[in-house]
Amino acid sequence: MADQGFFNKVYEVVRLIPFGRVTTYGAIAKYLGAAGSARMVGWAMNVSPDDVPAHRVVNRIGLLTGKHHFKGTNLMQQLLENEGIEVYDNQIQHFEALLWDPQKEL
Repeated sequence: MADQGFFNKVYEVVRLIPFGRVTTYGAIAKYLGAAGSARMVGWAMNVSPDDVPAHRVVNRIGLLTGKHHFKGTNLMQQLLENEGIEVYDNQIQHFEALLWDPQKEL
């Protein structure tokens, strides 16, 4: 069974990701003191409430690995592109420049 308290902490962090920026599952897990729990952060994103910008969370190299959990064929990519983020072949372009690390930013 998933830890709802952990999921809620994940949601709090994801809500802080600025418009036009992205972070990774692993960066969130590390920030929450649960390094190695990136997959659990992914599970949280899969069931996140509508007010959580889950589209801003990607894998460690900027791939849209969670895109199949969004309604619509390319909804995750469309949401990112609406924020000015360039995506090519499911990969965020200029990933390092757009990466928001909660460990450094919060």
